[in-house]
Amino acid sequence: MQALNDLIGLFVNTDPINRLYNAHVSARNRSWPLLDTIEAATIAYRFYVRGETKLDIANDLGISRFKVARLLDKALEKGLVRIEFSLPAPMEIGVSEELRAAYGLRNVLVLERANRTESRPELRQRIGALAAQLLSDIATEDDVIGLSWARSVNVMTEHIRALPRCPIVQLCGVHARTDRRDRSVETVSRLAGVSGGEAYPIYAPLVLPDRRTTNILRRQPGIVETFRRFRDLTKAVVSIGAWQAGESTVYDALPEAERDSIARRGAIAEMTALLFDADGNALDTGLSHHVLAISHEELRRVPEVIAIGYTTPKAEAVDAVLRSGMVTTLVTDHDTALRVLELAERRPPRT
Repeated sequence: MQALNDLIGLFVNTDPINRLYNAHVSARNRSWPLLDTIEAATIAYRFYVRGETKLDIANDLGISRFKVARLLDKALEKGLVRIEFSLPAPMEIGVSEELRAAYGLRNVLVLERANRTESRPELRQRIGALAAQLLSDIATEDDVIGLSWARSVNVMTEHIRALPRCPIVQLCGVHARTDRRDRSVETVSRLAGVSGGEAYPIYAPLVLPDRRTTNILRRQPGIVETFRRFRDLTKAVVSIGAWQAGESTVYDALPEAERDSIARRGAIAEMTALLFDADGNALDTGLSHHVLAISHEELRRVPEVIAIGYTTPKAEAVDAVLRSGMVTTLVTDHDTALRVLELAERRPPRT
């Protein structure tokens, strides 16, 4: 009898049967007889704790495996069994899986909502730390890792303490005005210092005044060497921006006339100076002629593209980029994930 009481206590978080009835039999549970509760708890114990299969449990108890499955579902529904996840990072597993399935992604990491109102820089720190843990876990010595210029990517590198020895390649130039504050021009060198691998930086602005300047810089030996490594990339970490003021460094760096022209062409999202419309189609607006950045074709060939897209103003941009099929893994926050799921439900993507 003591073993039976212990079994009940394990699954309903109580010890004696009287406490089970008085404290845990809520209005929704009172219609479930005690012996049925014990049967369900026994099945749940054997399935979840001892690891027995539903078929083995069914054969031993002389019932169908379908009844075993129904009782396991009912045990969860009634709160008799509670499943908790002890994750190494503060993530929303349910939302992550919904988003992953909706867009056919390889992985989605949705950051758990903070217990208090947080500023965008605070959220950026948490997003960067989550992305850092992901990259640290999946990187190998066989990788060639590309990094786009972005504040979130810069923060991510600050959180990485160890990385296998592999080359680190910069995917685009930097926004000089912002970089004076964030020192992102050092991001590639910093991460290469952590890994001990070679660094391939681009010490030049992302947006240039004209095609002639772009062509001159593209012929510089150091930049040529970096661009040649694009074909060897195995992983890339990029940031998603929305085509609106304050949500894309490329947008903010362009004159108003060009920004408006690109918007009229249907641009919704930007990623490493690559433009996308609402359906995820790559846009050729002429921007590529005066930016130093990886091309759509080169990025699409990278086997693992990790995109960081956070804050709700970027939700439509995240949706657009995910529809492109270019991203394999998304790192985002809870509120943005919910908004993107709404967009996917309203207009299901092709997966």
